[in-house]
Amino acid sequence: MTTVTLAPMEGVVDVYMRDLLTHLGGIDLCVSEFVRVSQNLYPASVFYQYCPELKTGGKTSAGTPVHVQIMGGEPTVMAENAAFVAELGAPGIDINFGCPAKTVNRRDAGATLLQWPDRLHNIVDQVRKAVPAEIPVSAKMRLGFSEKSLALENAQAIAAAGASKLTVHARTKLEGYRAPAHWQYLRPIRDALDIPVVANGEIWTVPDFDKCLEVSGCEHVMIGRGIIARPSLAVEIAAHQTQVEQEVAFEWARILQLVTEYHIGLKDMANETRQAGRLKQWIKLLGRTYQESPELFSHIKRLRDPGEINGILEQELRALPN
Repeated sequence: MTTVTLAPMEGVVDVYMRDLLTHLGGIDLCVSEFVRVSQNLYPASVFYQYCPELKTGGKTSAGTPVHVQIMGGEPTVMAENAAFVAELGAPGIDINFGCPAKTVNRRDAGATLLQWPDRLHNIVDQVRKAVPAEIPVSAKMRLGFSEKSLALENAQAIAAAGASKLTVHARTKLEGYRAPAHWQYLRPIRDALDIPVVANGEIWTVPDFDKCLEVSGCEHVMIGRGIIARPSLAVEIAAHQTQVEQEVAFEWARILQLVTEYHIGLKDMANETRQAGRLKQWIKLLGRTYQESPELFSHIKRLRDPGEINGILEQELRALPN
């Protein structure tokens, strides 16, 4: 059976979103937002900030495991932090070789490392050796930095260093998030590696899911923006795989309830501006699937006060047909 992993989208898939989406079902694994590891061994508080699930057995309240993702270019520091977060209870460690952000790449981390397969190998090797054998170490990469010629060599370097799984975002760093995702480049990687290869990129619907598996040859997927724009996507994929003939896509009324739940969860976040920003970001992404979303966004786009935003959401809920 194909597994579905919830992608580690920085500033989007936070603890509140992970909790919400895993309760809906269909998600087998989550990966935390990346922890930027640079020069020091971080205290526990940093890892708890990015992955509060470490305090609850490394799982969401729905019981879905959350692997902690770390990112950096210095193997020794990466290994030290990986070993520590394993001690804190992380059920798995993932290494980020895919972030395309300029600020990250300028600091010798993320996708910029895809220019040097030997460096990828060294980082994964040292992290793998530092982490107890029973805890999986995986990695996520893109097809390359500016072009794709090193895609297979990079993947083989990561696998040879001891990674138990590799997720491949089917675009280069320079391609960013522009469609299409080049799923065809994943097939030779999957054929060459003895570890699971997880396909990532441009899976918005069940037909996209089917096409991705067909073209890439992969058995597993990671979904990010697709499930944020269509929260029922993992549930739809699960029903599709078991050939359950029932309507599982969510109507707008259900989405509005989920948005309200997420807003309530965000109240635990100290910064009200960040609370509002994350909520607006999600509502805007929902516009890809739901025609009602842009109107809701227009009502709250200038609001920051949680109480005012809550008033708008309650008003929208009351306006729904009975």
